[in-house]
Amino acid sequence: MFWDKAIPSGYRCRPGSDNRLLSQEKAVGGRYRSITGCSFMHILSETEQHLLTVGQEGPCMGRADDHIARETRFITLQTVDWVDLFIRPVYKQMIVHSLNHFIESKGLVVYAWCLMTHHLHLLAKSDNDTAIADLENEYRTFTNTKLLEAIDTEPAVRKEWMLGRFKNYSLFGFGKKLQVWEGSNSSAFASMKQPELIIEHIGYIHQSPVRDKIVDTPAEYLYSSARDYTGSRGLVQITKLPAVEQQLAATGYMQAGFGIHYIRN
Repeated sequence: MFWDKAIPSGYRCRPGSDNRLLSQEKAVGGRYRSITGCSFMHILSETEQHLLTVGQEGPCMGRADDHIARETRFITLQTVDWVDLFIRPVYKQMIVHSLNHFIESKGLVVYAWCLMTHHLHLLAKSDNDTAIADLENEYRTFTNTKLLEAIDTEPAVRKEWMLGRFKNYSLFGFGKKLQVWEGSNSSAFASMKQPELIIEHIGYIHQSPVRDKIVDTPAEYLYSSARDYTGSRGLVQITKLPAVEQQLAATGYMQAGFGIHYIRN
């Protein structure tokens, strides 16, 4: 069987909805990039392994039961080939509006989020009978359609370049239609019974623009929920956790130095 193959030292499984190993992460210019079609994901650090490993038995994540599927999840949606799609306000606002739409109409509960140029981090759960994995799939499909419609209005050169990358991904067998997002259902369980771990997740999410040296402190970055946790109102209608908010304030986590031990994206 496929799972009987030995996993090289320094690598681990990357979970997918169909229990396939989806991709490999490779260091390129200080970043880690996805290589479509490869079989393993390199472990960047113990911190990343801690944040992204799902506490389930077996070498890779199988289908969780209904209860677990509706629990809080740390989710990352990444664009195909790390295409820097979210550098224009129009695409950023599409993510903001779509998150608010799913919060208002689909039962999505978002505790933290951050949009970078090529990926979206979420700490979220479902507030109804729909499993969070199903909500994630629906969100991927919804935003995929909206983003492709906007890309179609781009100048010819950029439009052809982006659509070419997305088309190549589809040709590799990852979907019959053009795909903006890589993979599917690659999320990690986040237990609300361990607030210190929730703080780590939220800190990791909010520190993304600081790690990329876009801002000095998380609250300076517009496209994340960091402002919500410092008393201001952010762009997305998140649900703040009072206990977590208190602990974040007590630890002074919004200081620029916090999270320096976290790995780079």
